Amino acid sequence: MESLSCDDLGTRAVNHRLHALTDGERVQVLHPRGRHNLAVGISRQIAVTIDGNAGYFVGGLCGSSDGSGPDIVVNGFVGWSVAENLMGGSVRVRGSASQSAGSSARGGTIVIEGDASLRAGISLKGAKLAIGGDAGAMSGFMAQSGVILIGGNAGHGLGDSLYEAVIYVAGSIASLGSDAVIEEIGDEDLRAVKELVGESGFDHIDATRVTKVVSARQLYHFSTHNHGAY
Repeated sequence: MESLSCDDLGTRAVNHRLHALTDGERVQVLHPRGRHNLAVGISRQIAVTIDGNAGYFVGGLCGSSDGSGPDIVVNGFVGWSVAENLMGGSVRVRGSASQSAGSSARGGTIVIEGDASLRAGISLKGAKLAIGGDAGAMSGFMAQSGVILIGGNAGHGLGDSLYEAVIYVAGSIASLGSDAVIEEIGDEDLRAVKELVGESGFDHIDATRVTKVVSARQLYHFSTHNHGAY
């Protein structure tokens, strides 16, 4: 396994080296010390381990339209917008994540083993986002497609202005956002939750006891009757 030290290399140099790797290679990024924009824009199927806390946008813009991409693991905490616009592959954070985790992610799997701050999964567009702990306010805001699994409690405004994404919550929900409603769990939901629980390794989640949140589909088209909800 190749090792790259952020003490010796700038962010551009680290990313340049990562982009030069070929499918199947593995690399360890050392001493990130909260460095922003690490491991971005990678389309190859490589394995990247970031050994320490990382900053904003780690793992962003990675993957290909066919769903393939790198497998990135951060052994620490991350800042805003981890895995934003992810298209394929996976990003796993072994700590907690700041705001907007998985924002606009189109594909792949994002796993936050700790807590996620505000607006996790904002404008999600097809990816799977699994959070082991709690999620902050406005999580799932305007999520258009994909799945969000929250293993702890969800903050206020959950699923505000949802489109076709589905949110599953194992804990409590402080409040639902505009146009979000609770729907009964079905067999297909159980299969989806069990699959994501297995993929994320969140054995503390009982798939039969989660709450399902979906869109009521009342805000798809502007109406003066709903003006206060926009």
